[in-house]
Amino acid sequence: MENEQDIKSDLSTVYNPKIVEDHWYQYWTVNNLFQVRNNGEKEKNYSIVMPPPNITGSLHIGHALNNTLQDIVIRWKRMQGFNVLWLPGTDHAGIATQNVVEREIAKEGKTRYDLGREKFLERAWQWRDEYGSNILNQLKKMGCSCDWSRLRFTLDEGLSKAVRKVFVVLFKEGLIYRSNYVINWCPRCQTALADIEVEQREENARLYYIKYPLKGSATEYITVATTRPETMLGDTAVAVNPDDERYKNYVGKIAILPLVGRELPIVADKYVDPEFGTGAVKITPAHDLNDFELGKRHNLQEINIINDDGTTNNNAGKYAHLSIKQARERVLEDLQEQGYIEKIENYKHSLGHCYRCDTIVEPYLSQQWFVKMKELALPAIKAVQEGRTDFVPERWSKVYFEWMYHIKDWCISRQLWWGHRIPVWYCQDCSEFIVEMEDPQECPKCHSKNMVQDKDVLDTWFSSALWPFSTMGWPEETPDLKDFYPTNLLVTGFDIIFFWVARMMIMGLKFMKELPFREVFINPLIKDIEGKKMSKSRGNVIDPLLVIDQYGADALRMTLASLTIQANYIRLSKDKIETYRNFTNKIWNVSRFVITNLQNFNPLNIKEEELKFNIFDRWILAHLNKCIKKVTEGLNNYKFSDSAMAIYEFTWNYFCDWYIELVKETLYQKENSIEKETTQYVLWYVMENILKLLHPFMPFITEEIWQKIPHRGLSISISNWPLYQKESLKRNIEEKVTVIQEVIKVVRNIKAEMNIPLTRKVDLHIKVTDNKKEEILKESLPYIKSLAHINSIFTSSALEKPEYSATGVLEDIEIFIPLKNVIDIEAEVKRLEHKLAKIEKELILINKKLNNADFIEKAPKEVINREKEKMDELADIRDRVSRNLKTIK
Repeated sequence: MENEQDIKSDLSTVYNPKIVEDHWYQYWTVNNLFQVRNNGEKEKNYSIVMPPPNITGSLHIGHALNNTLQDIVIRWKRMQGFNVLWLPGTDHAGIATQNVVEREIAKEGKTRYDLGREKFLERAWQWRDEYGSNILNQLKKMGCSCDWSRLRFTLDEGLSKAVRKVFVVLFKEGLIYRSNYVINWCPRCQTALADIEVEQREENARLYYIKYPLKGSATEYITVATTRPETMLGDTAVAVNPDDERYKNYVGKIAILPLVGRELPIVADKYVDPEFGTGAVKITPAHDLNDFELGKRHNLQEINIINDDGTTNNNAGKYAHLSIKQARERVLEDLQEQGYIEKIENYKHSLGHCYRCDTIVEPYLSQQWFVKMKELALPAIKAVQEGRTDFVPERWSKVYFEWMYHIKDWCISRQLWWGHRIPVWYCQDCSEFIVEMEDPQECPKCHSKNMVQDKDVLDTWFSSALWPFSTMGWPEETPDLKDFYPTNLLVTGFDIIFFWVARMMIMGLKFMKELPFREVFINPLIKDIEGKKMSKSRGNVIDPLLVIDQYGADALRMTLASLTIQANYIRLSKDKIETYRNFTNKIWNVSRFVITNLQNFNPLNIKEEELKFNIFDRWILAHLNKCIKKVTEGLNNYKFSDSAMAIYEFTWNYFCDWYIELVKETLYQKENSIEKETTQYVLWYVMENILKLLHPFMPFITEEIWQKIPHRGLSISISNWPLYQKESLKRNIEEKVTVIQEVIKVVRNIKAEMNIPLTRKVDLHIKVTDNKKEEILKESLPYIKSLAHINSIFTSSALEKPEYSATGVLEDIEIFIPLKNVIDIEAEVKRLEHKLAKIEKELILINKKLNNADFIEKAPKEVINREKEKMDELADIRDRVSRNLKTIK
């Protein structure tokens, strides 16, 4: 058999992930195990496109979770025999990268304007070439099994061609247009921002009540409330709700803008909230999106009072050329002095900040490029309604629909240099717009060569929206598109369902006439163990690179998978990671045991029909079969935690804790027998299947061990996924093993409670009233003796309780361990009496606390529940201690 391997060598005493992980990742890539080949057989293919991380990014715990889940699915599908493509790539991250490069230039005492556009872009590309692959190398440290030969970048030549094609087509169809609109504007970065690029924070502010006099009256006025008094300089109306009885007689009148003297119509509009302030609001169409929309409905003038850099412009009159803060102070001084301030209140409101530089974002009227979205969104809405793309968990489809039903036109222009420059040329002689796939040489209308290209670039999300098909070569008809589009799965976070998922759906249907993916798994976001958001300021950030360095990638991956339930958030702590580091050590140690006991034995040549399986062999094989079913079903349904916990529990609780212990008797005492050969075969078979089931979760350690046990093939990563066999565990076998296990557990518990070392040998008396169970126990005496460390076992249905015996009770079974000459009974009585008194004291205190109405009223629910759990636990211990005291007195 090709690539058939016998035992290679023993495993080292201690598992060292640093050595193992680097070695095997290199092995996988050298052997092209992640590289997919075009086969023209779509039904045998499986594909995922990686959500492209920003080139400025460093691997954070969210990346680690998202890519671990993708890699689990990819490795599992590869083992199932699919031709698997996981296509990696990075995003140029317009504003983020430009800010980084600008900071580098600032160290030289220069700005981007000193360099000019071309030189600045050269520097940006140099930075990308030097640092842009850092996060990809970090993903490799995680074990991500991507096809690196297909690595894409949103600014590479092929994707840039796709971006231009989409822009040109949408423009020619009238779906891209230029217009004035209120957008999020960062005065520091001097660019428009998408809503997702604005971080909202609740802050303390002031609510100013300002009196606007009514035209033609010396005494009448209407009072408006605002947190932004400086923007009143751009006011063009006052609005009230048409149902607000207080202002019925005001609608249609004219108010006079204080300090400026501009006449403002008083209009009625449903947008106005009668509960806010006085129920009358100032309308500034150039500096508030809702005011802008209201202004369109009422044909109001739009007056912009702010420059690109955040200072006031000439429209601010005598308040021009000031910062926003200075303008506010001057306006308030004059309002106070002239008696227009009615009152000032403390107020909390949400204030937007630039996600990159933290500058307060200004709502700002400017000329921008937009995509008309309502028409484009309809097919994408219908596709999810009809179940052609499914969200997992399904509840996230509601978020998708909420966005899509209320979709607005998309502002796609950004005032940056780094990105896809908008492919629009303006003729300087006849004002013609030229939008084509090739750069124009002359104006097609007047033949002038005097043309300039639009200075802005496209929103980064524009190229990201094309990611599933542009990465596969569109607009060319490529083998990759034929074989792997549409993709099977997208894994992403719920925070970008609209900004990315919905837009990919829209663009995929528009340009490919097919949905970009069949399923969307929304992974949870990670919080700390107390449910708080991770942040540097809180000091609760868990750095995946440090975790990998300390515990290994496998421990981190298994932790993340085990926590991934289909919830909004999961809680992560170092303690949980240590749990799976311990699991890594457990796998290593049991593998060393298995390898040691497979010396001079080759299971690859064994015929199962020649073996003699005992009750424990059949029991472990049946539970392995159940485990295969649970793991596979969990992965099929993206229940990563269910799958991870199924293999964890089987490996630790069934294989390590029981089967390994049960078969030691056979391995050590029966040389060269069919019984021993059978046990060796089962050890190998179960171990190899454990490794295969674990491989998608823990790829490095499983490859290292698999390569050391007898195997067929080049790598575990391309070995066959274990298949569930429909034959289930026979009930009588499970019953027999359960009886043996329960007896051993009772003996161990008695020893622990009576302070007897677990390895100290004692006599065991078993009174059993069920004939079937008595027969099981008599057949299993050697195993009970070995695992429970017993000298002699006495079994009878008429057995009397020996003097000074500790007792344990099971259904139809009483267990006695004589304590005379095993422990100092007098000393043990004193110890137990002291322990009992201490427990009773603690119970009285907890009971008193839980009966205190003041405590119940004020204490957090989780504290109260913790006290109740503690009381139940102590009561259980008290009962056991009391029983033991009665036993030995």
